[in-house]
This record gives sequence, C-alpha cells and structure tokens, in this order.
Amino acid sequence: MQATVSSYQATVKKTKRKTTALHITSQTILYIILTIAAIVSIFPFIFMLLSSLMTESQYNNFREIADLLPSPVVWSNYSDAFLRDVQGLNFTTALINTILVALTSTILGMLVTIFTAFAFARLEFKGKNLIFTLLLATMMIPGELFTITNFVTITNMQLRNTLTALILPFMISVYYIYLLRNNFKQIPDELYKAAKIDGVSDFKYLFKVMVPIASPTLISIFLLKIIGVWNSYIWPQLVNKSGAYQLLSNWMSKSGIPADGSTSMTIIPIKMAASVIITIPLLVLFLCFRKYIMRGVSRSGIKG
Repeated sequence: MQATVSSYQATVKKTKRKTTALHITSQTILYIILTIAAIVSIFPFIFMLLSSLMTESQYNNFREIADLLPSPVVWSNYSDAFLRDVQGLNFTTALINTILVALTSTILGMLVTIFTAFAFARLEFKGKNLIFTLLLATMMIPGELFTITNFVTITNMQLRNTLTALILPFMISVYYIYLLRNNFKQIPDELYKAAKIDGVSDFKYLFKVMVPIASPTLISIFLLKIIGVWNSYIWPQLVNKSGAYQLLSNWMSKSGIPADGSTSMTIIPIKMAASVIITIPLLVLFLCFRKYIMRGVSRSGIKG
C-alpha cells in the first residue's frame, strides 16, 4: 500500500513538473513572438526618428543597419521643417487650420452622433429598424465612392478652398453612431420609463442620464475624431489647392521640398522631422487616454 502511494505521489510530481515546464516553454515562446512583433511594429517609427537626425548625404547612402545611427546629429532639420513655407503653407497655418477643423467638426459631430444614437436606441418611430439597417449598409460602401460624391457636392456648393469644405464631411460617422447606439441600448429601459413617469423630457433624460453613463464611449469618439482629422490628408489635398486651407498632413507631405513645389529636390530628413513633429502629439494623446479609448470601444460592442 505504501509503495502504491509513493508511486502515485511520484507520478503526480512528475506530471506537475511536465506541466510547469510546458507552461514556461509556451510562455517563453509567446513572449519571444510578441517581442519580435513589437520590434517589427515600432521599427518604422524608430527609423523615422533616426532619419530625421541624419544629413541628406547619410540618408541617401544608407545601406546597412549600422548606418541607422546619425553621424553627425542634425537637429537643424526640425527648425528647417518648422520654418519652411511651400506654396503658402507653413507649420503655423497648418496647425491653426487643423485645430479649427478638428474642434469644430468634432463638437458638431458629437452632437449629431448623440442625437442620432439616442433616436435609434430609445425612441420609437415608423421605419426605425429599416433606416438603421440602411445606415449600416453604407459602411459596406468603399470610402472612395463617398469621396467622389462629397467632392461633387462641395464643388456644386462652391465651398472649395474653404475650411467649411473640411468640416462638413468630418461631422458624421455611421460607425460612431453605431457604437454609441449600442452603448445607449445597454442602459436599462426601466430608467427611461421611470423618467417619463416623473415628467422628464427626452432631452433632459439624454443629457442628465444617458450621456454621463456613456461618457467612456463619448470620450473615445471625441479622441478618435480628433485623431482622424489630425491624420487626414487626401480630402484636404483634394478640395483645397490653396495652402492657406490645408492641414498638418499636407504640410508634412510638402516639407523638405523647395518653395516652388518641385519634388525633384526633396530633402527626406526634413520630411522625416516633420513626420515626427505631427506624430508625437498623437502618441502622447493616445498614451494619456488609451484606457478611455479601449474601455469605450469594448463597452459599445456588448449589446446590439
């Protein structure tokens, strides 16, 4: 009997050792894969940062990994990027335009998103489900088609080369309406019915009850819309040929080229410096508010 117990204990210990060894091995392999993936993901940013400190000659002669280290370090690329003015577009103008468009389109877009999501989540009206289905169906249409129709509309309204042409298309997002509508639907119906019994209006219930509860999702939408405007390039370039009405991404694309706009003499390190300049604020913004973005998006996808 004692021999049997001893044999059983030895078997259990051996099994535990194998399980522990297997767990350690699997975790080690997982962390190695994740580390490699992280290095691959962050390498473009590292390359951009190091390239922004190179001379033009060093960048053009870059051949090996060892050439990544700038020698000498050229900090003047950043000042050149800040001070460069190409076709009427400079950093100050682009920054002011971006802030104006981002704040205006985001605030107006938030109001449109809140009211629309509330209507689909709480109000009852004829054809609600059909309208919402058609609204979601537009998400299946390639964005290029909307660019064409928006461009024709803006042209017919004679809004080209204005900031209004940048604000209007950024106001409405079906995806954000869908996210907020799902978040609103998670709020118990009993709260709405109790509020109606107490004589609370839909408008007051929306901003006193639903908006505070859905604040993580609203913060996420606010930040994502700001990031979307900050990164926008094609639409501002398409509708505004004048540099006085373009955004930071357009300024970045033109940095490093001569004042006459010729692309044959582009200085890539200066362009890389401009890329770092507009990337760092977004990186800081994401690091500071990442928990709100993650929480808001995750909470919005629980109930449809």
